[in-house]
Formats: sequence, structure tokens, C-alpha cells
Amino acid sequence: MWQRRAFLKAAGVGFAASLLPQQLMALERNELVFASSVQTKAGGYGAVLMGERGDVITTLALPDRGHDITVSIEAGRGVVFARQPGTFAVVFDPAGKEAPITLTSPEGRHFYGHGVFSPDGRWLYATESDFEAAKGVIGVYDTRAGYQRISEFPTYGTGPHELLLMPDGKTLVIANGGIETHPDYGRTELNLDTMDPSVAFVDRTSGELVGQLRLDAGLHQLSIRHMAIDARSRVWFGCQFRGSASASPQLVGYATMDGEIKLIELPSVTLLDLRNYVGSVAASSDGSTIAVSSPEGDLLVAIDAEGKRPVLVETLRNGCGLAPDGAGFVASSGEGELIGIAGSREERQQFDFSFDNHMLRVG
Repeated sequence: MWQRRAFLKAAGVGFAASLLPQQLMALERNELVFASSVQTKAGGYGAVLMGERGDVITTLALPDRGHDITVSIEAGRGVVFARQPGTFAVVFDPAGKEAPITLTSPEGRHFYGHGVFSPDGRWLYATESDFEAAKGVIGVYDTRAGYQRISEFPTYGTGPHELLLMPDGKTLVIANGGIETHPDYGRTELNLDTMDPSVAFVDRTSGELVGQLRLDAGLHQLSIRHMAIDARSRVWFGCQFRGSASASPQLVGYATMDGEIKLIELPSVTLLDLRNYVGSVAASSDGSTIAVSSPEGDLLVAIDAEGKRPVLVETLRNGCGLAPDGAGFVASSGEGELIGIAGSREERQQFDFSFDNHMLRVG
């Protein structure tokens, strides 16, 4: 994880010297560094790097609404992806010494809001849509060639959302949400009757399918969207249900590279309060606890990964962003709040901007 020492090392020796006095003081006061896309009160969009105490260290302006952020210590860069169906991603230098690079998705493609670096920082992988063919692809970008897009390979599904790198460093796991969209129709979902969500494991070097898992056919309208990896390398996922409003299927489960996929049983009251929508998933620093959020239900749930049961349920209005802080999790909201849960010592704080859906503990 990027604690302050690692952050300074990756940002370069000149980073601290480049900060304004108040920014330097903010960095010195904080041991952990977090990142999130935000919206200002004036309606503008950006991203922030901030400490666990809530001190804003640096900011980045964005041309439109951002979604998730990925950062590589090895590359010394971060990338903010546009909310789907956005067509931009912004590569930024945490030190601010070099100007941001704005990537534009190629013709016939749009971003899905998520990406990940290779372990050595050489390659950037982004979930994208070949929207005319209604197929998901992974765009591959060469970080040593100015983030030039050099190839793509399939996600083996439609509507890919989050992707993560498995602990083996070779395999990407992709949440294929199963929902078809097209930029001509904005965020309208075009195939709810024929949705086909899946979890796909793909070799990041060859693009070959390693394995693919689906839930029961009767759950084909349960869109798999966000993920986190626990201490046993199980991939936990959260879903968003697009079926009848009167139905309330389980929303959280896990998948393994050995071929197991299973939904866990959340208590009926908790399940109803999630309102058929999980917006973010995170694993604790030791991988023993999984946290999920629902901005639709104003709910945060922490789950014991071994016992597969909730150990904490807490409300946070419009809460969605989640990140581990060492002791527990920090959670952010679209109302500008930041709180600590599940053992975190973070005190509730209020900011003059709104957090977007995801928060990253930088590293």
C-alpha cells in the first residue's frame, strides 16, 4: 500500500518541494494517501489526493465526470477514467511536475470507468465497449510510449465494468455486467431481457480466456459490477439487479479460479435495505473483511470473508466509495462526507465537494 514514504518515493524527490506550504503540511500530517473523483459545488469535475485525516494534498481538473482511479508505484502515475459511456481517461503525475495526458477512446469504443496497471507499470488495461458489436474489450496501453493504445482483447462478455489483477500477476479478472449500452442512447440499458453477466479470468499477456463463471440462468438480470480480492484469492463481487422491482435476490458473492461461484446469504432486512444495488466493493488490508456499499439504500455492510456473514451494518446517506485504511475502512459519500467503519479510527468529516462512487487507497 502507498503509505506516505512510498508515495514520496514514487512521486520523486522534488514532489515535497513543489507543494505549497499548506499542501506540504497536509502531507506531513497524514500517513496514508487516498484518491477519489469528485464534483465541486460549482458543478465542475476533478479528482483529489488526500490523507486519512481528510487533508487535501493535491487536486486534478477533469473535463467531465470521473469514475474510478488506478495508480502504479512502478509507473509513478495515476489514471482517472471517465464514467461510462465516457470517452476520456486522464493520466496524471502525483507530483504535478508533468502535465496530465488525456487519452481518448478510439472510434467505436468507450470506457467503462475502470482500469489496472501491470505489476511492473509497463501496461495499462482498461475496460471498454465495442458498442456496435455489443462486446466488451480490454484496451491495452503502453505506458512507455506515451500511453499509446497498442492492442485490445475480448472480455468474453458484454458491458465489462471493473477489472482487477489477480495475485499471480498474470491473470485479469473482469466483471462482465451483461448490459448492452450505446453512446447514441446515453446510459440506457438496451438488453435487459437477454442479459448475460459473468466473471471472466483472462491471461493479460495473450488475451486468452482462462475461465468464465456464471450464476444460475434464473439470475441473468443480476449484473455483476464491482469486485475485491480476499486473503484466499477469492474474488468477491457486488451486483445490481435489473429485474422486477418486487424481487430481491442476493447481491454479494464470490468466485474462484478453481471454478466456484456462489452468492452468500445476507439477512433479509439487510438485503432489502441494499435496494437491489451494490455500488462498491473493497477488501480490508489483511483480506479478512469485505465491505460493500449501496448509495441507493444509504447502506454500508462489512462481511467476515471466512464466515460469509455481516459483522457491521451502518448507514451513510448516498455512501458508495470504500477503501481500507489499515484498521478498517473509510467510506465516502455523494454528500461530501467521509467516515470510518469496521474498526477504522477515522472521524466523520464534511467536505465542500461531492465524492464520486469509488475511493482508492493509493497503492
